[in-house]
Formats: sequence, C-alpha cells, structure tokens
Amino acid sequence: MKSVIKGTGYVLAHTPDMVLENGSTQQQERIVNPEGEYLKELPKHLRSWEQVLSYWPNQVYIGNKTPDELRDVPQPWCDKECDVNDRYGKYGQMMPQDEFYLLIQASDVFDLVHLEKGFVAATKEAFAANKVITDEIVARIKEGDDIEAIKNFVENEGAEPMFQNQELVGCICRAHEIDVNLSSHTMLENLVSKASSVLALLTAIDNAGIKADDVQYVIDCCEEACGDVLQRGGGNFAKAAAEIAGLANATGSDARGFCAGPSHAMIEAAALVQSGAFDTVIVTAGGCTAKLGMNGKSHVEKGLPALEDMIGGFAIVVTADDGVNPAINLNLIGRHTVGTGSAPQQVVQSLVYNPLEAAGMAITDIDRFSPEMQNPDITKPAGAGDVPEANYKMIAALGVKKGAIEKKEMPAFIKERGIMGFAPTQGHIPSGVPSIGFVRDSILAGDIKNTMIIGKGSLFLGRLTNLFDGVSFVIEANDGVAEAAAVDEDEVRGMVARAMRDFAQTLLAADAE
Repeated sequence: MKSVIKGTGYVLAHTPDMVLENGSTQQQERIVNPEGEYLKELPKHLRSWEQVLSYWPNQVYIGNKTPDELRDVPQPWCDKECDVNDRYGKYGQMMPQDEFYLLIQASDVFDLVHLEKGFVAATKEAFAANKVITDEIVARIKEGDDIEAIKNFVENEGAEPMFQNQELVGCICRAHEIDVNLSSHTMLENLVSKASSVLALLTAIDNAGIKADDVQYVIDCCEEACGDVLQRGGGNFAKAAAEIAGLANATGSDARGFCAGPSHAMIEAAALVQSGAFDTVIVTAGGCTAKLGMNGKSHVEKGLPALEDMIGGFAIVVTADDGVNPAINLNLIGRHTVGTGSAPQQVVQSLVYNPLEAAGMAITDIDRFSPEMQNPDITKPAGAGDVPEANYKMIAALGVKKGAIEKKEMPAFIKERGIMGFAPTQGHIPSGVPSIGFVRDSILAGDIKNTMIIGKGSLFLGRLTNLFDGVSFVIEANDGVAEAAAVDEDEVRGMVARAMRDFAQTLLAADAE
C-alpha cells in the first residue's frame, strides 16, 4: 500500500504588535538596552495589513502565486507590490491580528485568555465570517472582560499583555503560580502555536475535500514544548489542536526535530498509512512567537520593514493510495546519521546522494529539490544570504565532483531544479514542506514527475549534542494503480453468511448420504 498527499493547508497570521511584545530579539533588547534606538525605531517599521497582503512571498505561501513567478520578480521584494492582494489563496489564508487573537481565545480551554469586551464585539463578526472557522469555534468566544480587569491581570498577576495598534486589548494569564513551564510567557507561545495549527488543520481538511471525522491520526511537529515541571515538553499539541478543529475520531502525538521536524513527521505519517495502521494522517505545525522580528535589528538598520511579522502554519493530509494523488516513496529516504558528520558536503551526500545512489538514480532523475525555503528578502539583509540557493549550489557542486553534471551546467541546474525561497523564518516552517502544495499540483498536472523534500535541523541548539540532523524523502507521480480497497463490514458479514450457509449445506448433504 502506498501513501499519498491528498491536500495541503498553509496559513499566515499577521501579528505586528506581537513582534514588539513577544519576539525574542525584542524581549532581550528590553533587558540589555531598554532605552536603545532599536526599540524606539522598530514601531516605525511595522507593516500594515494591506502591505502584508500585497507582499509577493506571502501570496506565494498561500498559493496565489508560484515560486517560479516569484523568481522572475527582481529582489528585494519588500518594495514591490504583488498584483494579487487577496487574503485567501489556493492553499490557505492570511489572518489579521485581531481575528487571530479571537482564535487564540477559542483555542484556550483553561480560561487563560482574556480579551476586552469592546474589542471582542468589534472583531467577532469578521472572525465568524472566515471561510474555515466553524460555528463550534465561534461559540467558544467569550463576551470579554472590562479593561480594568485585564490591566490588573497584567500589572499584578504577571499576565502577558496582548496589544492591537499598541493599545492593550487582552492578556494571557499564567497557568500555575510558580511552575515556569506554565508561565504566562510559555502559555502565550504554546497557545499561539496551537491556534495557528488549528487554522492550518481546518484549511487542509477543506482543501483536501475530506470530513473532519475522516482524520484518524495527527502529528504535530512545531518547535514549542508543552508540559509542566514533572514532564516538560511531554506534549501533546497534536490532540490539543485536533480537539479545537473538531477531529473527533483522531488521536495523535508530537514529533520534534528542530527544523528537520516536519520531514521526520512526514516520513512517520507515510509509514503509518502505508503500514495500514491509519487511513488518514495529518502532519501539522503552528508558528513561533520567539522568531517574530528575529532579524529586526538588521532590517531596521537598513531602513527595511520588519519583515518577520507573520506567524506561520501548515498541515499536510496523507492518505491511503487512491491511484491519483502523488505518492511518498519510502524507498528513497535520506538520513543524516550519527556518524555522518556536519560538513556541508557530508550532509548533502547523506540526504541527497545516498538514497539516490542506492536506488541507481542520479540527481538529474529528480525534477525539483526543496530544502530550507527561507525567504531571501529576510535573510540577505541579516547576512545569511539566500539559504535555498546555497543548498542548490552545494547539491550541484557535489554533482559536478561526481560527474553527474558538468560545471557549466550548474546555473541551469540551480534555476530549473531549485525552488525559490518564500517562507517566513519561523524555524521549522520553511524546512522543505512549504513547497509540497506546489509540488503536488505540478505532479498532478504532469509538469514534473517528482521532488525531493529535504529537512535539516540543528540539534546542537538544545545543548545536549553537537550533532546536526536531517532527513529527506521523495514525492512522485502516482502510477495510477490504487491498492485494492478493503472490504467493508457489510461485505464481511455477507461473506461469513455465505460460508456458514455453504458449510450447513455440506453437513446436510453428508447426513443424507
């Protein structure tokens, strides 16, 4: 049995006030240099809702434009308006901050999120009109609190404030008096991740044309950790988000691997489906508040907008083979093992060349490569260069060394087989998976036959190992031969009845003799 990709969901939440309040760079700056110029200048560099709607990479992320179209737009992109500025796209949507705050409250089941009643009244109608938000989610929105009660939570009880246009409109309270794992800071991070995952789940279900009850397993692969002092990071984001999304028949668990997490989770999902354990699995992840404005200092210094103002999220629906949708080939898995090493050439060898060489394939047998899909508009001003392009150059250079392509063919290889980076720098969000929506469509249209998704992760960030990490897998065109469908319960009962009838007739015939 093969596993196939039946649908995808990609979502963005525009959170300019959270850049100021919750981004780790800004939080650290308030500690070490509270009167510095950066914190004074940053508010002037925040983008409006209209600006983020017309930003080219955002429109690519939700599917209104393609990475190939983006490649033809001269960089930088932040000073150019896309000719499409719709909040809804083929793969998902962008949500404004005020509506996202209501989704955060709807995702809260411990009465930790408090929003001002006037703010709720002014926002609820637009939130309810969202094309994927269910009546059950809308019903979870509370009428709201008086602003004085919210101020008291913030000033006297350590709650994290929530601002709209730099005015206090709500807060998130701590879930325990002294447990830092349940502090208001941590609860805000986790609820933001959960809420953006809920939106991605709802979007993917809608795009895939399946019912919520069809989903049997959910795997969350974000970079946050939920738990208490006795089991820090024990989880489970997957079931928490599935509950709010209304996936009543689903169970699930979390997979963690820093930026490589999504690729690990996709392989796990494909294996679960291919084994027959579950028919429909969704891999999902919400976004990360800590990375909002992560490179803000570089952007402000260069007079650019604060481009890291979007909370990202995605969900990928993996189902049993239907003979149509692109399949995940579990025979082509790249693995960065403990003994691989961390040099770039060793990483590319293990993730790209080893699985292909084991299958007797060359890099020219792969139509597209999708590694870290960071938006170069964000990373270049910060000195990190064009991350996807750097990956393609390494893949091509090793190909030249192996004789797979000639040196003069490198530019064409990079352009034709690479995918332009467009995803927000949300850690795990850019890691290979943002391209899956486009890859699926391109394969279904017959434009390409396959793509290698490459996830890489920096395990050393956890200070438990110096190791690097990564896995890769290949999505390929379906051969059009679906596995034989399992018989349903009525067929089984009919088969048993016929067998019993035949057995009885045999006994009667034996008695007659």
